Amino acid sequence: MSTNELASKVRELKELKAMAEELAAEIAAIEDVLKAEMTAQGTDEMTVDIFKIRWKPVISSRLDSKALKSELPEIAKRYTVKAEYKRFSVA
Repeated sequence: MSTNELASKVRELKELKAMAEELAAEIAAIEDVLKAEMTAQGTDEMTVDIFKIRWKPVISSRLDSKALKSELPEIAKRYTVKAEYKRFSVA
């Protein structure tokens, strides 16, 4: 692939990412409107036409690795694993 073709692909990628950010902002705005209406109605679930909308709390349990490292550093070190991955970025 030539330099011009690569530059064209990078420009296309940047444009698509900008469009994706705009869409994400529009999606978030619509979700906020729906959440506000659910809050106003005092419900966490509602049916609108053929759609069921839910906005419910989700509880998850996670390990507080910072506290573990602080209080039991040897155990934290023994059970810490390193992960390697590649990061792709365009500046």
